[in-house]
Amino acid sequence: MSSTASVLISLSIALISGLLLSRLAKKVQLPAVTAYLVAGVLIGPYLLGALNIPGFGITHAQIEGFGIISDVALGFIAFSMGNEFRLEALKKIGKQATVIGILQAVVTTLIVDVALIALHFAMPDKLSLAAAIVLGAVATATAPAATLMVVRQYKAKGPLTEILLPVVALDDAVGLVVFAVSFGIARSMSQASVNVLSIILEPLLEVVLSLALGFIMGLLFTLCERFFFSRSKRMAVSVTFVMLTVGLSCLKFNVGGIHIGFSSLLACMMLGTVFCNICDFSEELMERADRWTAPILILFFVISGAELELTVFADVAVVIIGLAYIAARSIGKYSGAGISARWMKCDSNIVKYLGITLLPQAGVALGMAIKAVELGPDGAIVRNITLFAVLIYEIVGPFLTKVALTKAGDIKAEGKTNAREEAKKVLAESKAK
Repeated sequence: MSSTASVLISLSIALISGLLLSRLAKKVQLPAVTAYLVAGVLIGPYLLGALNIPGFGITHAQIEGFGIISDVALGFIAFSMGNEFRLEALKKIGKQATVIGILQAVVTTLIVDVALIALHFAMPDKLSLAAAIVLGAVATATAPAATLMVVRQYKAKGPLTEILLPVVALDDAVGLVVFAVSFGIARSMSQASVNVLSIILEPLLEVVLSLALGFIMGLLFTLCERFFFSRSKRMAVSVTFVMLTVGLSCLKFNVGGIHIGFSSLLACMMLGTVFCNICDFSEELMERADRWTAPILILFFVISGAELELTVFADVAVVIIGLAYIAARSIGKYSGAGISARWMKCDSNIVKYLGITLLPQAGVALGMAIKAVELGPDGAIVRNITLFAVLIYEIVGPFLTKVALTKAGDIKAEGKTNAREEAKKVLAESKAK
């Protein structure tokens, strides 16, 4: 079987397995995103993929080749998140979202640092002080993709959803800055001589340059969109600029020993923010783009499930430290969000449930963990703990997000629709006329 045929069959199996499991998930009241992740685990390299039957399951080699799908999917997710930064909405919740986004991240870092540093003294040979400090920074990151998928599936709408999406979007920028400081401290512990300037400057430059790239692309996108009038062509322009922004975000440079890179999440988020605040038809175009990207997002989550490293369960030390990390991070997110929301005089449901919706963790955290590998053995334990936590959070997190949004009243029974029944109703009405 040719490699092209094998890839296409594997992607088809990924799509259909995700879709079929989502039907089962609906029966047991689980979010579809959880079903997609479980489907990825089932067809991934540790189960069906381990059989090495061409086109049947996903192998380790194929996962590396599917990276472009994940990059594009994350770009569209971030682009959609930019829609939450409309000026009229920011006037109402901008200050609240900013304060909560920063404070919950700082509180989470401090709680995880304290818990893991204490564990370091109990298990000094398993967890170094440097690794504990870096894991505190990794704990800030959340998973905007899983959160957004739950919001879309259940058509969540209300005070909690309104503040949740901007906070999740801000979390990446805050997390990168916190990680820059923590990683710099950890690196200075493990190395006799270290370029502090590059350690601190590189992540800060990544944030600033990514936002600048997104801003410029947003202006060009709005200008280009004015030359087209049909819905299909304007949607094609939307897809073009999201993919172009993702592509440009992959570029890396070296200037005077400083590594300069971009965050596609931040760049595409700024692209969406600029576009939705300038273009009169942005809401319609973003809605159409969301529909077009549905299969890509399903593939993204199934592939993400296949990427989860099940081998981390084999190391007892990783499991113990991972459970401590998960417990400390969960306490940090819940208490940090609750305290900051209460301070900003938010709705009582936001105070109670916002922290639970911030538990999912994936892409950004894994990116930080990959960077931490530069620490050597300390970086290896950071990577394994992060992989363990992502495995747990990605399976459980979306369900907890759904529960929190339901308890807060943002998910209502009437918000769930059946496209097949709606189509039948429209057809019956047209025949009656």
